[in-house]
Amino acid sequence: MTTLTIDLEAIAANWRWLAARHGQPIAAIVKADAYGLGADRVAPRLYAEGARHFFVAYPQEGAALRPLLPPDAVIAILNGFFPSHADTYLARHLTPVLGNREEIAAYTACAAAQARRLPAMIHVDTGMNRLGLTPQDTAALQTDPAALQALNIGFLMTHLASAEYAGDPGNIRQAHSLRHAASGALAGIPLSLANSSGVFLGAGFVSHLARPGAAVYGINPTPAQPNPMRPVLRLTAPILQLRRIPAGASVGYNAIWTAQRPTTVATVSAGYADGYHRALSNRAEAAIHPVTQGSGFDAARLPLIGRVSMDLATFDATDHPGLRQGDLLELIGPAVPPDEVAEWAGTNGYEVLTSLKPRGGRVYSAL
Repeated sequence: MTTLTIDLEAIAANWRWLAARHGQPIAAIVKADAYGLGADRVAPRLYAEGARHFFVAYPQEGAALRPLLPPDAVIAILNGFFPSHADTYLARHLTPVLGNREEIAAYTACAAAQARRLPAMIHVDTGMNRLGLTPQDTAALQTDPAALQALNIGFLMTHLASAEYAGDPGNIRQAHSLRHAASGALAGIPLSLANSSGVFLGAGFVSHLARPGAAVYGINPTPAQPNPMRPVLRLTAPILQLRRIPAGASVGYNAIWTAQRPTTVATVSAGYADGYHRALSNRAEAAIHPVTQGSGFDAARLPLIGRVSMDLATFDATDHPGLRQGDLLELIGPAVPPDEVAEWAGTNGYEVLTSLKPRGGRVYSAL
């Protein structure tokens, strides 16, 4: 079975490094179960490092997180306020990120029913065109005394659409638009701007609270340059069987790979049910584990051959006669980075991490 090893100290080190680079407080983004790495372990570790703001997507995630963190931890719900879960927000002290007039009205009514101000953040849309207040909505909020009196607004925030491209002029437009929104009755409210890549965009993107996510988990926030982040995970699977096949024999479903020479096939217990994408068929590589750590992580690699199935994947082990049944291959990790796996699969590192469902479980240990 696949096993996912997660290095909490490397995650903490990445968070510290990003905080130092930003020079202002940064949040801990632990949505989607901390990008698939276990929010129940990651969030307390980042609180110990100094994180006091934690972002998830849904109130159910926030409710699960609340007992794991001290009372002073702010848990913000990025997808806003769900009136059907109002009791959860109140009982678990969750802070919605409000992004449209209807949400603001519903949450204002909730505050009135409680006869007290309720914590909130305001999402201002500056060009992503998903969630967030339009300029018209922002102007309406600035002249809505009932909402402004009912809400204790901790931050005005926006989300950068193309921060990984440092030269994209949209980045500067978005930063300017957020600062423009912080005027009138909203003047003086702290701002939250930079995501992982935004932390690298310079002084104009420093705000009161950055929200780096994927970089904390080892994904490269500067795709055109070497990854400055430490690797934080390793997905391994054991070799179940080694077999020799002749030239001309095919491997796996639909015979999409045919041996051009006598070939040793290593079949490992990993498949798309573990989050190892079917799109990797005939494209990916795995490293022989344990790797030899020299300057970085160096390891011999085996090409993936044939179709990734639900439970199994096959690799060409012909050039590595020393391999034996039970030996481990690293499918994703320091020697086979998530960003490289993502490129083979035609996706991004975020999806690679959040897809992981190792049936051998998680192990929290140094890599």
